[in-house]
Amino acid sequence: MTAEPAAALAESEALDLLANGRMEIEGRLVDASNTTLRAEITLSGVTRRCVYKPVRGERPLWDFPDGTLAGREVSAFLVSQATGWGLVPPTILRDGPLGPGALQLWIDEPEDAESLIGFVPAYDVPSGWLAVANARDEDGDAYALAHADDPRLARLAIFDAVINNADRKGGHVLYPAGGAIHGVDHGVSFHVENKLRTVLWGWTGKSLIAEATEVLSDLAARLESDLGETLEQHLTISEVQHIRLRIRRLLRGGRFPKPPQDWPAIPWPPV
Repeated sequence: MTAEPAAALAESEALDLLANGRMEIEGRLVDASNTTLRAEITLSGVTRRCVYKPVRGERPLWDFPDGTLAGREVSAFLVSQATGWGLVPPTILRDGPLGPGALQLWIDEPEDAESLIGFVPAYDVPSGWLAVANARDEDGDAYALAHADDPRLARLAIFDAVINNADRKGGHVLYPAGGAIHGVDHGVSFHVENKLRTVLWGWTGKSLIAEATEVLSDLAARLESDLGETLEQHLTISEVQHIRLRIRRLLRGGRFPKPPQDWPAIPWPPV
């Protein structure tokens, strides 16, 4: 068992632990479509849990033929790190018991953690929430898929637009103690075609949050130097170029993107 919450580790400490710690597999997360293992990792008396996704356990995807899902997971962390928003838990690529794979710090959520995304009665959308889509249950009762109008989720929506995340489910958003949020499961991101699929459409067409212009401008500059070169170790040159293009479109338009017309806009299941 871990001695203290993972949130107590600074990012640099977490990355050192992931890169150099001794890993011991605990078990498999059975709900995952690809091989996803939970493990403990120990270094210099510090033990934490982590998620290990070996490349050899990836199922081939016809629309993501290049690179690896693990490389996309690492790329998502690198982009998140460059924004300064800390949206993706520390993630690296390293060798493990089943070969090379993505290793990501496990994020503990308090038992009373309250989700900011979900289905609510259509007639009772909470104040401060934004409705995304309508649905009915087996009895015909009307519900709305909705999320909070929260700046932390707005940052995540912008981040997803940058990386072209094709699978932002509500269950892929974690709420650790301390007020931060984390997004996980970014293996189907960075496609060159528009495949943005998310539950965070509540701001569609609205102006980006105030901090976005500076963050995106700085990210664009980073992509022209060290970040771009690092990402090309995990993504194709074309995929890295399209990150730049998506950032330019966001800066030029100054608004949250609209749902694609030729691709399902909401993942299934949404939450």
